[in-house]
Order: sequence, then structure tokens, then C-alpha cells
Amino acid sequence: MNKSSTTADDILACTRKLIVAGGYNGFSYADIADVVGIRKASIHHHFPSKADLVTTLVTRYREAAEEGIANLARSIPEPLEQLRAYIRYWETCITDASAPFCVCALLAGEVPLLPEAVALEVRAYFRFLSGWLASVLERGAQEGALTLAHPPRVEAEAFMAIVHGAMLSARAYGDAQAFGTIMWPQLERFGARK
Repeated sequence: MNKSSTTADDILACTRKLIVAGGYNGFSYADIADVVGIRKASIHHHFPSKADLVTTLVTRYREAAEEGIANLARSIPEPLEQLRAYIRYWETCITDASAPFCVCALLAGEVPLLPEAVALEVRAYFRFLSGWLASVLERGAQEGALTLAHPPRVEAEAFMAIVHGAMLSARAYGDAQAFGTIMWPQLERFGARK
């Protein structure tokens, strides 16, 4: 990897942490420069504007999620087990603080204030996640592994909202275990056991 790629990656990693800590308007290029140890002009060289920077971050975040979900689907074919693995993934990320909050969920709360390009990427992430969850729930219902009270698309939106709300509760209480306490009973709603 060349030096400019490493610098750009460092800038993006720092940006992700700063967004999780304080949202879109909670940081500046000066904050990134201090953490990464570069000049603001170097950041502008890689990302001419904050909108460019955050759009790139969210695009890569969505692409990584798509890749992770594809790997999950290949390695774990059963719908119920996919949902369990998804919950475990976030439970681990929140507990070890490696990714204590979904970047797109956090930015979704700021959509009215975000540049349009960033908002479009946040929406694309939500559409992707909702579509995947709906397909998993639909397949689980067809296979008899899950019982849905509502159409898969509705259940997917509710499940996604509960995941993001559980993240918020864990953050609000300062208790990583709150996430699992909220999420594991959700599988029981579908007639499954932990």
C-alpha cells in the first residue's frame, strides 16, 4: 500500500471514530489533523470537503457491510443462525468498543442537516440492511424456522430499528450488556430460542 492510501485510510479511520463520538458536526479537519498527525491541507488533498470525506466513509462502510453479510450468508445458511450471528457481531463490537455504534445509524439522526451526498449513502445503507433482513426473515418463515406476525419487510424494519435502539440504550446506560438484554428476546418474538 502506498503512502497516500495509508494516509487516506488513517483519515477515514479517525473520521469514523470522531463521528461515533460526536456526529457529523462534532469534528473538524483540525481534529483529524491532530489525531492523525498531518496538516489540514493534507486532508483536503485526499478529501476536498467534509462532505467528500464522510460520503467516502459511509460508502466504504456500506460496502464493508455488504461484504460481511455476503460472507455471513455463505458461511451460515440457516436464517435463524444468520440473525444470531448478526446480533453476536454487534454485541461483540459494543462490548469490546471496537465499533460501539453503527455509523449510519448515528448519521441517520442527522439526515436533515447532512449534505445530500452523505444522506443518500446513509439511506443506501439502510435500504441494503433492511433488504437483507427481509430476505432472511422471509426465508426463515418459508422454512418454518421463524414465525412472523407481519410481512417480512415490516418485520425487517422493526428488527433494524430495535438493533439501532439497543445500541442507543447501551450507550445511554453506559452498559454494553444492555444491547444483548434487548436483542436476544427479539428472536423469541419469531418463535426461536437463544
